[in-house]
Amino acid sequence: MTSDETILGTGRFGTDRDGYKDMVTYAKQWPDRVWAIEGCQGIGRHIANRLLADGEQVVDVPPKLSARARVFATGQGRKTDATDAHSIALVGTRMAGLRPLVNDEQLAVLRILADRRRSLGEDHTRMVSQLHQLLLELIPGGAKKSLSAAQAKVLLATVRPRDAAGKARRRVAAELIADLERIYQRSKQADKELKDLVAATGTTLMDLHGIGPSGAARLLIEVGAVIRFPDRGHFASWNGTAPIDASSGDQVRHRLSRAGNRQINRVLHIMATVQLRRPTEGRAYFDRKKAAGKTSMEAMRALKRRLSDIVYRQMINDATAAMATGPGGHRGTSANSSVTGSHPYTGSSEKSLPEPADSNLRTSIQTTS
Repeated sequence: MTSDETILGTGRFGTDRDGYKDMVTYAKQWPDRVWAIEGCQGIGRHIANRLLADGEQVVDVPPKLSARARVFATGQGRKTDATDAHSIALVGTRMAGLRPLVNDEQLAVLRILADRRRSLGEDHTRMVSQLHQLLLELIPGGAKKSLSAAQAKVLLATVRPRDAAGKARRRVAAELIADLERIYQRSKQADKELKDLVAATGTTLMDLHGIGPSGAARLLIEVGAVIRFPDRGHFASWNGTAPIDASSGDQVRHRLSRAGNRQINRVLHIMATVQLRRPTEGRAYFDRKKAAGKTSMEAMRALKRRLSDIVYRQMINDATAAMATGPGGHRGTSANSSVTGSHPYTGSSEKSLPEPADSNLRTSIQTTS
């Protein structure tokens, strides 16, 4: 499809090796080409990675945009392979600012290890839940909520069931404890490896209070080139921390956004939770919001919105510093931005305003907001 949306050719290719080869060969008749792939972070990742490895240019088309284009182009939302391909091509042709994919081996390794670390964490949570259930059936009252493998082993040593069911519960519980010990060691090794790889990128995200190796790696993976976000408001809207305007008439209110990148939203939620555990400026900001009449959930939402701004500015500063180092660094947006701390600052509002946002962030928290 050309810039004026003229269709130059179509084809149907298999998903195996031969189909991929035929598709690339067919497309080579157009030397100046860009591949628009839907969902490069999901179902389209495998084909996008193949194209990048072969030196092709690829842009990521969000499924929501292609769905809207399909409705506008056809008048209805029914999906077929032909309408899907056409709507994705329309978005790739019409929309400016689509995310270009980069064949960055460092980020690819980070993604693999970060996904593995997340999988280990999910396995740990599932096994601890199963262990709690078994201990509740073996010990009156069960075990405390925060339970380590070593503590569980001590508790299990005090249990000597005589019935067949009790013996089976104890055996399975012992197996779960052994699995938890192995997962703990693997997680520890994965954290160390992730920490070294994240540090090798030159990012300072781990300097922020509440962001560890896994969180920093996830930010680098999902955000990519941070300069694709014009300002902190766009970044907050992308990660789901910017509240949605739900005003009606004279009543002005905002509600929580359920959209956005949920993985980055989770990183920011963990960051906020960690700051709330200690007497940090984030904790003070949260307490001021509560004192102003906000509920705990509203104060938490406001804190996450502020931390989103802090993360955005930190990544912009990293990009600026990388640009200043010479060839090989990522581009930044300005050379005079100052490094912010890991604490939220205050502004006139925690909502994203319709007018262009001021991208000059302040580093300190004022006493009023």
